[in-house]
Amino acid sequence: MTRGGKSKADGADGPERKCIATGEVLPKARMVRFVVGPEGQAVPDILGKLPGRGIWVSAHREALDKAVAKKLFSRAAKQPVTVPEGLVAEVEKQIARRVIDLVSLARKGGKAVAGYEKVKDWLLKEEARVLIQASDGSERGKTKLSTPYGGSFIGWLSSDELGLAFGRQTVIHGALASGGLTERVVEEAARLKNLRVQDDGGSGRRKGK
Repeated sequence: MTRGGKSKADGADGPERKCIATGEVLPKARMVRFVVGPEGQAVPDILGKLPGRGIWVSAHREALDKAVAKKLFSRAAKQPVTVPEGLVAEVEKQIARRVIDLVSLARKGGKAVAGYEKVKDWLLKEEARVLIQASDGSERGKTKLSTPYGGSFIGWLSSDELGLAFGRQTVIHGALASGGLTERVVEEAARLKNLRVQDDGGSGRRKGK
């Protein structure tokens, strides 16, 4: 397992759809679903539950930018589709919120801890399945903890975002135990990574930052 956080939860299996921007056929878990709203606008369906015919785009910023710039939503829907300003940023925001909410649920269920000492303890006891570290945390401090063997790493949420997930002002270090909810966190975090991480070195650097 690398710090890139790749695992089965990255969506290697499951139903597949074709991306309207790249033409690739990918697992739904690695894509973003859109529907045409009642006023003819493109609406992101992060949870995949909105009614209507789905329009699928790879969960990569380049693919989403292309879909917007080339007016591919209208072509896919075979009707005029309005693209709201800041649509790609809204997709990123909603997916980030989804990850935060899932981590919060894991915390309430006793499957997540925050704080250097608690995370270190979980890692030593091999209770941690996922290591989470804030993108804006000290690199020196973050290198003192390692991704659990066979586990995943998430490093592209800010300390403020992790703070929301753990009910604190800010959080730098967090960990998740194994379980179905944890797999969902990793899956959603993989989508978020493709929208905001510039490299695969685990630094959490964001495009344009």
